[in-house]
Amino acid sequence: MAFLKHLFNPIRIGNMTAKNRLLMSAMSINFGVNDNGYVNEQLISYFKARAKGGVGMMLVGGGAIHPSGLELPNLPMLWDDGCIPALKKMVNAIKPYDTRFGVQLMHGGRQSYHDQKVAPSPIPAPAVVKGIPKELNIDEIHELIAAFGDSARRCRKAGFDFIEIHAAHGYLINQFMSRNSNFREDSFGGSFENRIKFLLELFRDIKQKAGQDFPVGIRMNGEDYIKNGWNIEDAVRLAPILEKEGADYLHISAGVYGSKQLTIPSMYVEHGCFVNLADRIKKEISIPVVTVGRIKNPEMADSIIREQRADIVSMGRSLLADPELPNKAASGAFSDIRPCMGCCLGCIHAVLALEPGGCVVNPDVGREYLLSDDEKTESSKTVLIAGSGPAGLAAARITAKRGHKVIICDEKGEIGGLMKLASIPPGRSEVMDIIRFFQIELEKLNVEIRLNTLLDEKLLLEIAPDAVVLATGSLPEMPIIKGIYKTDMDLCTVVEVLEKKAAVGDRVLILGGNQAGLLLADHLAEKGKEVAVLHRGQHFAEEMSSNDRFYLRERLKRDSVKLYKNIGIKSFSSEGVSFSVKGEQTNLNGFDSIVISDKMEPVREAGNLLKSRKIETHIIGDAKTPRNFMLAISEGEEIGREI
Repeated sequence: MAFLKHLFNPIRIGNMTAKNRLLMSAMSINFGVNDNGYVNEQLISYFKARAKGGVGMMLVGGGAIHPSGLELPNLPMLWDDGCIPALKKMVNAIKPYDTRFGVQLMHGGRQSYHDQKVAPSPIPAPAVVKGIPKELNIDEIHELIAAFGDSARRCRKAGFDFIEIHAAHGYLINQFMSRNSNFREDSFGGSFENRIKFLLELFRDIKQKAGQDFPVGIRMNGEDYIKNGWNIEDAVRLAPILEKEGADYLHISAGVYGSKQLTIPSMYVEHGCFVNLADRIKKEISIPVVTVGRIKNPEMADSIIREQRADIVSMGRSLLADPELPNKAASGAFSDIRPCMGCCLGCIHAVLALEPGGCVVNPDVGREYLLSDDEKTESSKTVLIAGSGPAGLAAARITAKRGHKVIICDEKGEIGGLMKLASIPPGRSEVMDIIRFFQIELEKLNVEIRLNTLLDEKLLLEIAPDAVVLATGSLPEMPIIKGIYKTDMDLCTVVEVLEKKAAVGDRVLILGGNQAGLLLADHLAEKGKEVAVLHRGQHFAEEMSSNDRFYLRERLKRDSVKLYKNIGIKSFSSEGVSFSVKGEQTNLNGFDSIVISDKMEPVREAGNLLKSRKIETHIIGDAKTPRNFMLAISEGEEIGREI
């Protein structure tokens, strides 16, 4: 559309022209390679789906240039010529879509998930990855410099259009550049000139081996956001040097493991959180500058380019959520874009747990090679879905797309289930983005939604469904603890508070430090309440991704909130509670309310109606077993394909 003319305007990068200004950033997705580390059909199909979706440029993430630098176990390995045939096959699969295809070359350094880590200095990573790395000697440094050049040569031989050097995010090159990770006293440490020497030498080696005409970009931090780390002044100083060396673009990001602003921020962080860094760098150089950081709105991306704050916008998670985002944006179909929620659960949390990456809102990530473009059913059924939470809506969408007649019923007066409530606490509004997407999709598919409607005998007789899906969710389980039902404090559940069916006083005890409990604590603290969270488990909010939880825990660092874990509750009194922590007894008194937010229990009583009837029945989501919304949406789509 005309008002996105900046985003969908071609751009020249070295001797390469991209059809638009959208770059799919490199992501270490941790799947799609065989036992030799060579890419396979899974990864090819994953990238093919995104090239087909219209992105101008995209990068293979985590291309390891040396065994010592393999960040995660299932990433592409580029350190021998045996990788070339598989890479060439992937490149050929992408060529029909006119997408410029590149590889990001990286070495994880001290942030690698193995016990043979190396680094400029024997200093462990400040977070996430444990273990002291071996300090590289001069010969080993030159071996790695050569490995970058050799890997780039292999990428060009395979037919890639460009490469990107990963010099950001606390990985090896960034470790050489940052004062807090490089304590060397030789020519690769100390002064600014010495600390950037590793990057400059490997860049020259790449140009020599891959060809001076082969486009090479560099991803670098504008800020490490950590004490004695690389900062914007360093980046401003380096940028013109890289331009003079022949870099074809600079991709400006931020953060390292353990930084106060995470490399991959969650929904608590403003959109475009790193654009200011790219804007600052762009003022110093004439080559294209790429910006990144919570940019999921195509209109925002267009405005960044229009305002000349960057030349290219990089999106990662948004293109996991919807590979067709560029095509939809170009046609103006913004409401059709399946939105990233910024929850970091499938894309980051899973990968850091050494599992294959995925996406909460798009269960197809990593499964593209297993799915057919035409999934229409041969025999249409009438399908009744009870519950309009994420599982029910996801099931309805896929079921209707396959050609079935779908009716949703929900006893509530609005759709969304518990996700509607989860969007109420501060910073959580994007949770509802996926519910709005489902609603728009279901309207286009002519799915009937009956609110304030119970699944009962009358409804079953009226609809006469061939199949019923129970997606009726869960509710807090009421605990049995001495004195809890005799106390003078008001007793209610987290659901009742967020639904405004129960009011709480000024001092509140929350029983349960799961995700719902911590979100409620933040919600009540924001309203001026004093809150104490009592958690019987070892870890708070385990259902959340570590990135998302980090920002929530930072918000809860206020005087009005106290968090207790590993507790054993002894009893409740009229206005307080007695509990033990590590064998020591603690008493809290003077509280007005207790809110239950501990375990959840399935709601599936409606299933009793179906036992005597010969109706195909499926139970999904929390109605099956209370878990997170990633599994709820995934199960919904799976059932939609099975019916």
